[in-house]
Order: sequence, then C-alpha cells, then structure tokens
Amino acid sequence: MYSQHNTGLPPGRMYYTSLLPQQRNHNIFENPQRMNISSGCSYYNELSVTAASSVTVHESYKRQKMWSCSMEEESLKIQTKEPSSPKRKVRYTKGGYRKWSHSKLHSPLSFPDKFVLLSYNILGDANASNHSDLYCHISPDTMDWSSRKRLICQELDMWKPDLMCFQEVDHFDELVQEFEKNGYSGIFKGRTGGEKDGCAIFWKSHRFRLLQEESIEFKELDLRNNVAQLCVFELNQNWMNVQRDNSREPVGVNSLQADINKKGRRVVIGNIHVLFNPKRGDIKLGQVRVLLQEAHALSEKWGKAAVVIAGDFNSTPQSTLYKFLVSSELDLLEHDRRQISGQVESVPGSDSGISKMRTYKRNRWEDDELKNASGSLECTRIKHPLKLFSAYACVQGSAWIRDGSGEPLATSYHSKFLGTVDYIWHSEGLIPLRVLDTLPLDVLRQMNGLPSEKWGSDHLCLACEFAFATDQMGDDSKR
Repeated sequence: MYSQHNTGLPPGRMYYTSLLPQQRNHNIFENPQRMNISSGCSYYNELSVTAASSVTVHESYKRQKMWSCSMEEESLKIQTKEPSSPKRKVRYTKGGYRKWSHSKLHSPLSFPDKFVLLSYNILGDANASNHSDLYCHISPDTMDWSSRKRLICQELDMWKPDLMCFQEVDHFDELVQEFEKNGYSGIFKGRTGGEKDGCAIFWKSHRFRLLQEESIEFKELDLRNNVAQLCVFELNQNWMNVQRDNSREPVGVNSLQADINKKGRRVVIGNIHVLFNPKRGDIKLGQVRVLLQEAHALSEKWGKAAVVIAGDFNSTPQSTLYKFLVSSELDLLEHDRRQISGQVESVPGSDSGISKMRTYKRNRWEDDELKNASGSLECTRIKHPLKLFSAYACVQGSAWIRDGSGEPLATSYHSKFLGTVDYIWHSEGLIPLRVLDTLPLDVLRQMNGLPSEKWGSDHLCLACEFAFATDQMGDDSKR
C-alpha cells in the first residue's frame, strides 16, 4: 500500500537536497527586496507613483500585470486612493488583501520553537489545459504556466514557509530549481494511472531533518488513482539552540524548554489531494480514513509525535467529511454517499457566494461502497484515531472572510465553484499562533475567477505558524 524509507535517498522517488548555504548565489526567501508600500495601496485603483529613484510605470499595466516598475534604489513608495466601499476599510499589505490573523490566546514570544506550514493546490498545468471551461474568463497569458509559476514563487517569498505541502504538481523539476537555492529540500509522489500530477512536500533543510517518508497509493486499495504523502520531521537541534540563545524568555524557561523530550520537537506531516468526484463520498472517506490511520501509526512510532494534515480535501466545511475529521467518527447509514463532500457545480453568482449542499433522500449503501469507506463489508460506523483541530478555526478571523465554523469563506474560485475545500488540521501538541487569511468574497468576484494577475492558481494557499506545546502547555493546545 505504501513505501517506507527511514533515512537516505528513497529509491524510486523524485528527491533532491538543497545546496549548502555557501553554494547559493541567490536567496529571495531570506533576502527579499524591500518595498515600502502604504497601507492604502490598491492595485484596482489608478496608481500615483512617487519614488526617490527613477520609476517607470507602463501605460499598458492593466493589460499586463496591473503595474510594473523598475527601481535603481531599494525604497519605493506607492500612493493611491482609499477603497470606496462604504461598508468597511480593507487593510492592505504587501501581499495585496491578505494578512495574518494572530491568536488572542497565545503570544509567540512564549514559544521559541515555531514553524510556518503552507498548503497550496498550485493548479497542475495539464489539469488547467484539460479543463479549460473552468477558466473561460481568464486570459491565456494569465493561465500560462511560466507566468503562474512566477506569481506562486513571489507569493511564497512573502509568507516564508518552513514546510510546504503542494497538490497538483506536474513540474516538480522546475520547482526544485526555484527552491533549492533558497534552502529547501523536497520529495514528490505522482498519481497513478497515467496521471501527470501529484503531491510534493518541501522543507527548509537547516530547520528540519527528515526521519521517515512514506507514500500511499490508494489504487492498491481500490480507492482510485489519488496519492498521499507522510513525512516525519525533527526540528534541527542546532537551530533550536540558536533560537533559544536569541529568545527574550528568562534563562530558566529556556533551560526547561531544552530539557523537554525530543519527541516534542518531532512532527508528522501529511499531504493529500482527495478525489474530486462529488458522487463518490465512499471513496473520499476511504482515502481520508487510510491517511489518518497511517499518520497515527507514524506518530506512535516516533514517540507520539504531533501531526499536521494538510491538502485539498474536495469537501466543504458544511460537509459530512468535515464533520468526520472533527468528531473522529461517523455513522455511514445516516448519510448518503453522494452528499458526503457538500460540493455543487456552480454558485459564484449566488447571493451567498459560497457552496451549498444538495439534499438526497436515499441513504442506502452498497457492499462495495461500505468497504471503500470503512475497509470492511460489516462495518457501518467509521472512526479515526486522531483528535484533530482545524488551524483556522482555532484562530479568530474577520466575518468578511470566515464562516460560522471559523473556516475561510473561499479557498478556490473558478467558473463552476466558489467555496472552501482546503484545510490545515493538527493534533494536540501543536498550538496555532497565526494563520494567513484568504480574500473577501467581493474581492474574488471582482476577479471573475482565479488564477488572476495577482494570484497564480485557482486556489488560495493556506498557511499557519505553529508552536510546539510543552507538557505544561498541553491543556492549552486542546482549546
């Protein structure tokens, strides 16, 4: 069902190790170009540009990348009108509308050992070409992979993740070339059945050491051609010592942190792209069930290490699959397999702007469907062994971008869907300190779909900064 490698270079896998620091010639992640952009900057409005150095604004910026400018010096100031919306003032940042929402329960200064994890469905090049009807309002130049790759890399430069989980990767070698000079190592697992894309995990080599890697081919369980990845990482001890030396915490606290069992600094990372087909909830449940079982087994093997599960689950926050992840159990006979994911074909023009679940009358499950979902013909109630929390639901956000459960209102937008299907889940032992908020629905509607001249995929990436909880903080992580 899966292949396993403890250390070294896994055979049969696409794998690379980053260059040593002294070998790197360019590092946009560590030394990004500084830009001083006023908080009222909006690329939707006319731009008034002033700079201490020579700046050229192309007249055709709206047709191309909205605006472009060349700089001879490091500082650039951009001034523009405030948004005209009477309902609210949007707070702008270097990343456009996106900003971090911080936990009101935990201070990052209290946790010297932290990491940022990012999950991103980057829209496979082949998938974009094969489903061009989903992007009928998007220009060919915007859909071009080279253009989208550039935007994706620029965006990652803003958020500076330590761990990255990608879905729909079909140009892994190109991503390697972009990331290796910035200190990342990575591993790829392609879908089976002749599909061109797959999943990839990248990590900062100076921060994490790979202890074990596994990949799951769901085809071996008759659960379609999707795949999932599992990696066990350990936070590098040298980096931990540097962080503690620079910490503002009292020496006694740092000493206590240093004595914590090493299992508290290990983490299991799961990455999955769940089957899309809305009618096959049995397959979706089966794929998630298997991934969570394997993640739990790895956690137990490595001293009850904390777990993070990220990816595109092709299910909405109102769905049965979401409830299964939260509650850890599900009575299959109370639900119809065609209603498991809560997906619909088209809602971008509706008043709510978010997906709604269909209603079905029949809840009868065939034997093969029960086996797909539960792994057994006799089992009608499924469980998973992890106690999971949604990172976004644990950090309070604005009502303009969050639903009642705390999830983003939308993480994906194309001509047939506007809603949330991407998530970051975590177990006890980790504390979310901040999450990267998505975009308001009215902003997305102005784009008429994704990708856009600002964002390189039809999904918005999710990111969370986690802290390792100490034994004394265990109760806090349960929230």
